[in-house]
Amino acid sequence: MSRDFIEKNPWSALRQFTNARIALGRAGSGMPTEALLAFNLSHAQARDAVHHPLDADALHEQLRAHGFTTLDVHSAAPDREHYLRRPDLGRRLSDESRALLAQSSVEPPEVVFVIADGLSAFAASKQSIPLMQAVVARLADWKIGPMVVARQARVALGDEIGELLKSKMVVMLIGERPGLSSPDSLGIYLTYAPKVGCTDAQRNCISNVRPEGLNYAAAAHKLHYLLTHARRLGLTGVGLKDDSDALLNDAPNENAAPIPAPREAKQ
Repeated sequence: MSRDFIEKNPWSALRQFTNARIALGRAGSGMPTEALLAFNLSHAQARDAVHHPLDADALHEQLRAHGFTTLDVHSAAPDREHYLRRPDLGRRLSDESRALLAQSSVEPPEVVFVIADGLSAFAASKQSIPLMQAVVARLADWKIGPMVVARQARVALGDEIGELLKSKMVVMLIGERPGLSSPDSLGIYLTYAPKVGCTDAQRNCISNVRPEGLNYAAAAHKLHYLLTHARRLGLTGVGLKDDSDALLNDAPNENAAPIPAPREAKQ
């Protein structure tokens, strides 16, 4: 369709500031063909992100190349179809993985990181290692457990992993539900004293981790802030407030001033 027949939108100049679908213009009473095709492409990318399998072997290899020790686990969901239809199976380990962790000789860590496919294996594969490099650089005085790679995983799977490894805290890095402009967005969930049965009220969440959203340095800054005060207070969730935005400009600076204590929630 010739662009001469497309009626421009006065907000067109604002498109340079956002990936949101604004100021698309119109052709008659419908969308321009270019905008429709772009929407269909984004929709296909989101569907692909949900169904694409995590290449766990490649992820283990990359993690080890960066100096991390790793463990591999699988949820009770045997495949992607069961994972999508039965969210409850994604929250518990398979019998084999439970036995593996129960027999592990790993000394109880302060924090264990879990990289999980969730609803976007693209996010786990693409964002987790750069984020981990940024985070670990800030945790020199922490006892960190092995990196756990989890397939067919929901957020709560981290609770059972942390409990079996006797970790004080678990950090779940998991692919978020894809949006039409973000098929590779990573979420971070931090839980103190993880165990089966923890609720979302006992967690802190950092969302939209990707270069086009919350960048690695900023996400590492927030996570370090929350980890530091979770250890001090002995809790996460509604009792731990994220006041790190006031210091966000200092995120890339490893010599920044000490982080002030966060506000505690009223009981």
